[in-house]
Amino acid sequence: MVVTGSGASHPDTSHPHAVGAAPSEGQVPDVLVTGVTLDSRAVVPGDLYAALPGFNVHGARFAADAVAAGAAAVLTDAAGEAELGSSSDAATEAATDGPPVPVLVARDPRGVLGELAAHVYGQPSHSLTMVGITGTNGKTTTAYLVESALRAHGQRTGLIGTVETRIGDEAIESVRTTPEAPDLHALLAVMVERGLDACVMEVSSHALQLHRVDGVVYDVALFTNLSQDHLDFHPSMEDYFAAKASLFTPHRSRAAIVCVDDDWGRRLASEATVPVTTLATSPAAAEGADWVVEPGEAGGFTLRERSGAAALSLVSHLPGGFNVANTALAALALLRLGVEPHDVEAAMASAPDVPGRMQVVSPGGPQGPRCVVDFAHTPDAVEAALAALRPSTPGRLIAVLGAGGDRDRGKRPAMGAAAARQADVVVVTDDNPRSEEPAEIRSAVAAGAREAVGSGTARASQIIDGGTRSNAIAEAIALAVVAAGKDRPVDTVVVLGKGHEKGQEIHGVKYPFDDRDAVRAALAAVSSPTPLEATS
Repeated sequence: MVVTGSGASHPDTSHPHAVGAAPSEGQVPDVLVTGVTLDSRAVVPGDLYAALPGFNVHGARFAADAVAAGAAAVLTDAAGEAELGSSSDAATEAATDGPPVPVLVARDPRGVLGELAAHVYGQPSHSLTMVGITGTNGKTTTAYLVESALRAHGQRTGLIGTVETRIGDEAIESVRTTPEAPDLHALLAVMVERGLDACVMEVSSHALQLHRVDGVVYDVALFTNLSQDHLDFHPSMEDYFAAKASLFTPHRSRAAIVCVDDDWGRRLASEATVPVTTLATSPAAAEGADWVVEPGEAGGFTLRERSGAAALSLVSHLPGGFNVANTALAALALLRLGVEPHDVEAAMASAPDVPGRMQVVSPGGPQGPRCVVDFAHTPDAVEAALAALRPSTPGRLIAVLGAGGDRDRGKRPAMGAAAARQADVVVVTDDNPRSEEPAEIRSAVAAGAREAVGSGTARASQIIDGGTRSNAIAEAIALAVVAAGKDRPVDTVVVLGKGHEKGQEIHGVKYPFDDRDAVRAALAAVSSPTPLEATS
């Protein structure tokens, strides 16, 4: 992309002018922009540096560093322009060996950044089959199901989501569910360069609200469900829904597949402005749905078109009705992309590896409990995960869970209550306390669990404050092991909330921590011949 002195490069940008100079057309050089970044520390020569307003400081404060590193132009807003004009460290002074760089001023620079980045990187999404998945729960699992099936069908695929970014066989740990717009379009450009055919993405409500996926039009967009989450960011469930619903408009997608098992899904199906295919997995929601699920044996089910014109025989490789919904959504996505029904069945026959989603760390047996790690971190997800494990648990179901700090406080007691309704024992622990006092968060979760027990709506007989996460996991496993015996049914210990995560943030410091490793360590500790005594 070339930024010239003859006018703005986007309808929302003002006339460009040079950093540190008066807006005189003669002072603005023509420059070639070859990349875009929001991070002044990541600038390479030829980049456009997007100096956006931040929570604490304006990005224009770092424009001098960006230009010194080789930024060819700066995009900012009026406040950033004022910052550049008043700063004694103006970028012109930092780049004394070269000419000043153009500044593009936009009313809403974040709002134009996605389209601009797409243009700079050559509209890479146009060369890929794009699948976008949104919803409160199930995004990651559904993304892995779709990506795995596309690969099984012979396509070369990319994946962008909560756990990782995958470009073909190369995997990179993700920083956030959906990258910032410049990073997203750069990733898509690499996928095109490496000859990939399709990209499957999780699309968060934050990404939609903050313009991270601007410049991408998804060939098919999927909606899993909606329940309480992220109300620290969204002022209400209405606002949360509106952010999700924006994916199902012609500006962002060409077609939609919507699970209508909940009221939000039914509302979305009626309000979406792109062609919608609806899915129902329960009899209560089946009326009027385009496709319905008919349960079968051993995880198998039939996905049947309402007209009777087509039916698919599928298997849900992960437990729980919600994973039947995820599997059915993935199958419908493939159908919408033109894959023949018998090829969809074949492509989805292999079980995907979904890190931290109903992941069995220890299968259990006479000598120990079955141990499962799952990412469930909302009330609905906690209840659904535990309900899914109940039928296959001959003994007690022991849940370990906490809630994140600096996030939606309202869901904490609801999470505790959900756990108490389904589990026999609830061990409350820390998640990512962040800047909050861990004991206060645990208290809110435990209070919800105890209230459910007191109301007579819960199954739990014990609510335990397990303290730190490693201690709580060890305590839960010790409870299960001590209770084990020749005639004692095997317990299930399920550790909820962090799933695939490999760190724990406490008072601003991120410490290495992986639930799966903690479970293995606790199992190893109790496998010693030293007798263990139960704690409570």
